[in-house]
Amino acid sequence: MDQQVKFYQTGTFTVGNRLLAPEQRAVQSDMQRVNSLNSGHRACQGCGEALGARYAIDAAMRACDNQLIAANATGCLEVFSTPYPETSWQIPWIHSLFGNAAAVATGVAAAMRVKGRKEVRVIAQGGDGGTTDIGFGCLSGMFERNDDVLYICYDNEAYMNTGVQRSSATPPAARTATTMPVGPEPGNVFGQGKNLPRIAMAHEIPYVATATVADLHDLENKVTKAMSLHGARYIHIFVPCPLGWGAAAHDTIKLARLAKETGMFPVFEAERGEVTGVSKIRRRVPVEDYLRLQRRYAHLFGKKPAVDTIAKIQAMADRNIRMYGLLEEGAN
Repeated sequence: MDQQVKFYQTGTFTVGNRLLAPEQRAVQSDMQRVNSLNSGHRACQGCGEALGARYAIDAAMRACDNQLIAANATGCLEVFSTPYPETSWQIPWIHSLFGNAAAVATGVAAAMRVKGRKEVRVIAQGGDGGTTDIGFGCLSGMFERNDDVLYICYDNEAYMNTGVQRSSATPPAARTATTMPVGPEPGNVFGQGKNLPRIAMAHEIPYVATATVADLHDLENKVTKAMSLHGARYIHIFVPCPLGWGAAAHDTIKLARLAKETGMFPVFEAERGEVTGVSKIRRRVPVEDYLRLQRRYAHLFGKKPAVDTIAKIQAMADRNIRMYGLLEEGAN
């Protein structure tokens, strides 16, 4: 893992501060950034997915000298960025169906290879619904064939574009339109869903990583590393959704940071099925601090708090911390 830039070195929380050495600056602080996802899109205020896509694609563009084609699954990112007949994309960009972004990107990569355009790189991207559910078969096929495509999943943990329905990435106990906070076990049930990063690792592809929009340098570094490799690569980016989660728009980055610091979302990278690095938790935070900021968990904190359910969620976070070795030495 790359050495993390300490914010106190610049005296500010502004990522990309000019006081940093050029090699430490984020792509977003560079006046030469391409603004791949430009202004004018229709994303909600505080949209984590818009941030994730802007950061990731700009980093990919710099890594491949702006020779990039993207295939985009149907979903929030596609809908808010391309309201017909307009678009906010400033790159060659293809809208695929909900479930075949990986297959479309594979075809584009094959076409570039046949045409001898080896310098042109290909990315596929989609939300968790189009990735963990509807596009799962095409994605697994891309992994199994080791196609030369980087697939990026922007995970906001539900089908936000169609009304906040549950996906297989929705966490336990969360309220969605299809997992209402009613009955003896309100919210989404425990014991279901998929862990796509671990499934990707099981395919033993060249590179798998997770990231959040709370750590821009880490996200950009992982995209840059992925673009330096060939074959199938997968990056899973945690992108809070204020509308679907019932969270304040100004808490998007805070929520992404808490997801990591609680252990709810392990941040790591792996090569050929083996974990090669993890982003350590500097100050461990109880999951309750993360859950309370989201109305999708409000039913856990009523007149009679759901102590047992919160404890089960805490146990999940604790298991992640043990499994990936996320605690820094000496951290509480």
